[in-house]
Amino acid sequence: MAIQEKGSVRALALVGPTSAGKTALMEALLEAATGHAVRPGEVGDSSPEARARGHSVELNLAGFDFMGDRYVVVDCPGSLEFCSEIDPALPAADLAIVVAEPDPAKAALLQPTLRELERLGVPHALFINKMDQARGSLQELLDALTPVATTPLVARQIPTWVGDKVSGYIDLALERCFVYRPGKASEQIDIPGELKQEEADARFHMLEQLSDFDDELLEQLLSDVTPSRDAVFADLVREMNDGLITPVFFGSAQNGFGVRRLLKALRHETPPSSMAAERIGITKGAYVLKAAYAGQSGKLAYARVFGAPLPDGADFILPDGQKSRAGGLSEVQGSSLKKIAQAPVGDICAIGKVEQAGGGQILSTTGEPQIVKAAARPRRPLFAVALMARNRSDDVRLSGALGKLVEEDPGLSLTHDAEQRQVLLAGQGEGHVRLALERLKRRYGVEIDTVQPKTPYRETIGRGTTQRARHKKQSGGHGQFADVTIEVRPLPRGSGFQFQSKVVGGAVPKQWIPAVEAGVRDGLTKGPLGFPVTDLEVTLIDGMTHSVDSSEMAFRTAGRLAIEEALKALGTTLLEPIEKLTVYSPSPSASHVTSALTARRGQILGLAPRADWQGWEQIEAYLPQSERQDLIAELRGLTQGLGAFEADFDHMSELHGRLAEEAAQAARPEA
Repeated sequence: MAIQEKGSVRALALVGPTSAGKTALMEALLEAATGHAVRPGEVGDSSPEARARGHSVELNLAGFDFMGDRYVVVDCPGSLEFCSEIDPALPAADLAIVVAEPDPAKAALLQPTLRELERLGVPHALFINKMDQARGSLQELLDALTPVATTPLVARQIPTWVGDKVSGYIDLALERCFVYRPGKASEQIDIPGELKQEEADARFHMLEQLSDFDDELLEQLLSDVTPSRDAVFADLVREMNDGLITPVFFGSAQNGFGVRRLLKALRHETPPSSMAAERIGITKGAYVLKAAYAGQSGKLAYARVFGAPLPDGADFILPDGQKSRAGGLSEVQGSSLKKIAQAPVGDICAIGKVEQAGGGQILSTTGEPQIVKAAARPRRPLFAVALMARNRSDDVRLSGALGKLVEEDPGLSLTHDAEQRQVLLAGQGEGHVRLALERLKRRYGVEIDTVQPKTPYRETIGRGTTQRARHKKQSGGHGQFADVTIEVRPLPRGSGFQFQSKVVGGAVPKQWIPAVEAGVRDGLTKGPLGFPVTDLEVTLIDGMTHSVDSSEMAFRTAGRLAIEEALKALGTTLLEPIEKLTVYSPSPSASHVTSALTARRGQILGLAPRADWQGWEQIEAYLPQSERQDLIAELRGLTQGLGAFEADFDHMSELHGRLAEEAAQAARPEA
C-alpha cells in the first residue's frame, strides 16, 4: 500500500479560505504525531501582523516525525490578498490538503484554490474541518462542493451522530467505525447495525466513482465481485496522484478529531517527492518557496531539497547562470531556526547568503542552470498608495527597505511616477499594502505618510487658432529676440502631439526650428487646468529673427509663449483616463458587482459565464481610472472575498462639470 521510499520526507501544503482552520490543523497534526501540546503561535501565525489580524498573512513552516517518517507542512494564508505568498510554494508540495468548513454556503470559497491546484497538477485532498459544529448532512455539503471542483469528490468517510452532533465516523476504505474521544485517539467499535446499510451504500458509491477510471474494478462491480481492500487502496492512491479524484476526509482540528486517521492516510497515500520534482522541472538542487530577510540572519531562501541531500556550503547555479553558495542551513520550525549540516531529500530548509535567490527559482547543484517548467503567473496589482518618508532624512533608508519588501513579495510592485512625482507601492488589495507598510515600520523603523495616487488627467482643445508670440529682452550686450507664429488645431483622440514647420524664405532659420518645437513641448507640460495637453497639432508658419540677438534659447522661449497664449485663448477640456476592466465574480454576486461599477460611472460592455468556471461570471466594463482606487475592497465585500479584476488603459474621455472642476482645483496649488 505504501508508495513512499523509506526515509523520504513528505511535503504537505495546507490551503483553503481564511478561518477554515488551516493553522489549527497544522498544530493538531504536530500534536497527534508527537503527543505534545503545541502552544498558539509556536509554529504558526507568530508575526505581530498575523496576531493582530487573527489569521495567517505569510507561509508557516513546520516539521514532525510520525511512525518513523518525516513530514514538513506549509501552512498557507487563505485570503486572496496574500496569494503571492502561496504561488511559488504550491508546486513544491507532494500533496495539498484543502481545508474547508462544513457550511454549504461557504462552498464557493474553495473554488479559486481548487482551480489553481488543478492548473498546477498538484494532487489534493479535502479535509472538512469543524465537523463538531456541523448541523447538516455530509451529502448536502458534498452537493454544494461538487460544482466548485472539476474532479469528483470521493467521500472516504461518513459521519456517525449522537443526536445532532457528529460522534465519529466510518472509514469506507477500511470498513471500520471509530468514535471520537476528546484528547485521545479515536476508539474503534463495531459498525452499528442501523448504519450497516448506509455504510454499504456509501462504500459502493465510492467504488463506483473509482471504477470510472478503472475498467477492472468496473467489471468486478458489474459481476458482484467484492474487490480486495488492497486493490481499493491502490485505486484511491493512483487516482488521487493522477489528479482524477479528490478524496474527502473530515474531523475537528481543535479537538483532534479525525486528525490521526488523516495522518495515517497521508503516510500511505502521499505521492513521492519525485512527482513534485518532475512537475517543477528540477533534477538536483533546491526549489525556493520564498525568500525573506530575517533580521541579523540576513536574507534566507526557504527551499525544498530535491535529487540528493543538500550539504552546507553547496555550490549553486541560479537560473540566470550566476553562481552562489549556501552560507548556512537551518531546519525551520515556525519562527525558530536550528542549524544543520545537511538537509535530506524532500525536506524544507532555510539557506543563508544566497542573495540573488527569489521565490519560484531553482538553485541547481548540477553545475548547469535549471528553469522551472511552469512559473507562477504574475499577479497584477489591484490597489496602490503613494508614499513618502515622514522625515526626509529617512529617504535613503526607505528606498532600501522598500526594495527588500518587494524582493520578498512578488505580489508587491514599486514604481516611480515621474510625471506625478510620486512613489507608488501596489499590491493585491488594501490589506496587502497595509501589511507591507506595517512591516516597513516594524522592521526598519521608517514612518510613512501615504496619499491616494494622482490620476493622470490630460487637457485638450476643441478648435484651432493662429497665435503670434514675440520674446524680446535687452540687458546690455547681446539681447534675446525671437518672433514666431504658429497654427494650432485639434487632432483625433489618442493622436498625441504633432509638430511641423511650413516656414518659407528663412523667416526662422532651420537650425532654430527644433528650438521652437522644444518650447512648444515645454508649454504643453502644464495647460491652463494644470495638466499636460495632448491631441493637437502645432505648425510653425512664420517668424522673425535678429542678426545679433536671436538664439536657440530665444526661439525656445517664444515657442513656449506662443502655445501658452494659444491655449489660454482657446480654453481646454479635461480628459480622464478610461480603463477596460475584466471583472470576475461568483454568479450570485454579479448583479451587485455591475451595480457597483455603474455607481462608479462605469459602462457595462457585457456579461458572460466565466470560461471553465461553473457558477462564475465575467463582466467587461469601461471605468474611469480615478474610480478604481478602492474598487477591489468593495468588490471583495460583495463576493465573499472572491472577486478579482484585471485593468488596462483603453482611452481618454472628456470630463465636464463638478468632477472636472474638482480635479482642476486639486492641481492648482502645484500650478
